[in-house]
Amino acid sequence: MDAALGPPAKMAEREDDLTPMMAQYFELCRAYDDALLLFQVGDFYEAFCEAAERVARVCEVTLTKREDSTGRYPMAGIPIDSAESYIDKLLDAGYRVAVADQVEDPDEAGSVVERRVTRVVTPGTLTEDELLASPDNNFVAALAVGDGPRYGLALLDVSTGECYATSAAEREAVADEAGRFAPAEAIVGPDAPAEVFDGDCTVSPYETAAFEREAAAERVQAYFGPPERVVGSDAERSACGALLAYAEYTRGGLAPEDARSGLVDPEDVPAPSSDDADADDTTTARLDYINHLTRYDPREYMLLDRVALDSLELFDRRAVHGREGLTLVEVLDETASSLGRRQLDDWLRRPLLDEDAIAARHDAVADLKSAPGLRDRLTDALAGVYDLERLVSRVARGRATARDLRSLHDTLTVVPDIERALGEADSATLSELRERLDPLADVRGLIDDAVREEPAAELTEGGIVKPAYDDQLETLRSTEREGKSWIDDLETRERERTGVDSLKVGHNTVHGYYIEVTDPNLDDVPEDYQRRQTLKNAERFVTPELKEREDAIIRAERHADDLEYELFCEVRRAVADESERIQALADRLARLDALTSFATVAATHDYTRPEVGAEHVDVVDGRHPVVERTEQRFVPNDAHFDADSFVAVITGPNMSGKSTYIRQVALLVVLAQAGSFVPAARARLPVVDRVFTRVGASDDIAGGRSTFMVEMTELADILDHATEDSLVLLDEVGRGTSTADGYAIAQAVTEYLHDEVGATTLFATHHHGLTALADELSGVFNLHFETSGTDDVTFDHEVAPGPADASYGVEVADMAGVPDDVVERSRHLLADTSAGEDGPVDGRETDDGGPVRADDGRGARTDDGRSGRRADAEGDREGTDPTHDVVAELAALDVATMTPLEALNALAELKSRLED
Repeated sequence: MDAALGPPAKMAEREDDLTPMMAQYFELCRAYDDALLLFQVGDFYEAFCEAAERVARVCEVTLTKREDSTGRYPMAGIPIDSAESYIDKLLDAGYRVAVADQVEDPDEAGSVVERRVTRVVTPGTLTEDELLASPDNNFVAALAVGDGPRYGLALLDVSTGECYATSAAEREAVADEAGRFAPAEAIVGPDAPAEVFDGDCTVSPYETAAFEREAAAERVQAYFGPPERVVGSDAERSACGALLAYAEYTRGGLAPEDARSGLVDPEDVPAPSSDDADADDTTTARLDYINHLTRYDPREYMLLDRVALDSLELFDRRAVHGREGLTLVEVLDETASSLGRRQLDDWLRRPLLDEDAIAARHDAVADLKSAPGLRDRLTDALAGVYDLERLVSRVARGRATARDLRSLHDTLTVVPDIERALGEADSATLSELRERLDPLADVRGLIDDAVREEPAAELTEGGIVKPAYDDQLETLRSTEREGKSWIDDLETRERERTGVDSLKVGHNTVHGYYIEVTDPNLDDVPEDYQRRQTLKNAERFVTPELKEREDAIIRAERHADDLEYELFCEVRRAVADESERIQALADRLARLDALTSFATVAATHDYTRPEVGAEHVDVVDGRHPVVERTEQRFVPNDAHFDADSFVAVITGPNMSGKSTYIRQVALLVVLAQAGSFVPAARARLPVVDRVFTRVGASDDIAGGRSTFMVEMTELADILDHATEDSLVLLDEVGRGTSTADGYAIAQAVTEYLHDEVGATTLFATHHHGLTALADELSGVFNLHFETSGTDDVTFDHEVAPGPADASYGVEVADMAGVPDDVVERSRHLLADTSAGEDGPVDGRETDDGGPVRADDGRGARTDDGRSGRRADAEGDREGTDPTHDVVAELAALDVATMTPLEALNALAELKSRLED
């Protein structure tokens, strides 16, 4: 355990001698020993002893000392008003933070103010706007193991109430689902493999009791109904139950072991601080807004694991040389609300497999694309939609402010406008959305009647409820207004009464209302004036009548403020009772916003409706949806696959567009199955069950895996799990080992995908020898990217049939600014390699046992392992007999592995050198 967590060691040594407040701190530290405790003392959250030292260092605040009867110990505090920014720093430093608030008025407390932990802030359970950096989902996950074994995965966004559950028999399958949702935090049950979560996910400890069958079933029953109806396996039930318990725990509930041990009374429901203006004093740890569980089978959606999501850059793109580019979701995001943005994310993470469901989305997009006026009206209306999912979670947790309720009211106000606009739509999907839109007129009316149009930010200081909403409140506010009006007229009356024109009536928070008279006029002060305060050049007085009026105003104001808060809490609870209706409305508005975004992008950027359900990929003038936005000139390309041509070996120079092309095909498939139109002149696409990617180079040093091992692990996953309905992208294979080994692996992989899997495959490679497979395997065909020019090579970025003639790596080095001497030396070495003096081998042997060369255009090492550099004793290169060189090169040519075009090119080159 971290030294900063749990009960402070110095206090543990003298637990019996602690002051009441520090004993309280000690008990809370012990109850939440997996978190760093922030303990409210007045306007600050304080930490003591070892925890104080950590808070001071991480939050960069002053470390002070506290002294009491038991001694002196370190203390550090952060102001409550800006606590979230400091909590964010503690989270970044790896801490979970337990926040203990004062839950009774200090003026009414006994020897010590009662405090309770009202929330435990963890990476995956954030609900505060200041800590949620974006409208994107922030999931916490739970993983459990059931009979079989079967792995159950549950995911929850505490800020919105979205809850998912699934299960799988294979560890790899549940890891793929975890990668799809990318949770920020996870808890794991007994024997559950924590390694299914990647390094960006914090795996937090939690009590194993929460995963037990009976406890988990009770929680699932309490939230969603009979477990046998809402979850598919024991593992799912355990994961869901534990996750709900953890969510309650982070909202101020109890860990199962704490409740059982008697450390804290399980009937003692934590409540937020009475000083917390955002909290309803009736709040419990139960999260009533979590009322729907989405149980799904991973096989219902196209699988995009974390490797594919990263390789295709759907949501994240690594900065390259300090520059960050666009992601797919960014170029598609024309949503008008946070609801729509999260829906767009979800559709891209889980593309559909059902052709009818895909067609329904396409119908809606086509409808909206063809009606720009309708699309504009919807966009304008949706721009007035607030984040209802997060708003309703605050309402249900008693944390919503009056301004939150007005935001809900304003959203409900635009729903009738959306209904009317959708009356013009023809598609079944849009018509159904219109019919199911619930404007919640009763909720909107309640808020309109009760809450002021521009309410105060604080809930306990008045100015939030309309006086006309409640007769008693109106009477109190009327008394307050009449009293203040009487005081407003007092100055004029008293000047007339006393004849003192400089007399003033004022007010301050210390002395209340007063009448101020300057020293020269004190002789004119009436006898009923009672001195209240002496100033340097004046005296302040009060009269019995003024005092009486002041007391009446204060009583009315305080009672009115208290009544307003009570009335507001009643309204908030009434709105919370309609959480399910609000969430249903949020879901429909989210889907409409995402569909409108798809249509806007399609209309603006010339996307076309794809035909989904074809046998093979058939694309005319396809474009990369991201690259075309960042390049001034983008060259469209076709992609044609069929039963006789389903494995494309793609060769061509560096920077010619191979990697862009293979990703482009995958992105068109993802977009189509997500429900979007695609950037192409025409697209006929199959339904793809999974996109596999082996793209780029990365290592996992912390996990003990080299770049090559990571590459081979990804390759193994592809070969083990790809089907004939999958789409496989390979961008080089075998780069992390010798050229001979790499070539051998690449060829074997190509053969396996062709013979055993049958998946649609795009293999971008510099292993030019692989192009020969097109003559050997019926389903393999060659594509290449063309170049133009001889001395100054230009990359045309156009794909064409057949293999490329070279990789042009030296030309790229020249373009990149590599020194001329190095470039020229590279050309000379490349010529030597082409002549057979220094070239890679493909791992096979000739009849005499020697290695067979497999020139991949890059050059490597000699047969005996020497590098391309030779000792001076090998002679002056410039003095070599050119005829001898040509003869040596001709003898080294491996005609058996060359295509006819390559053989002709080689002979033409040799003939040209002899003629020169």
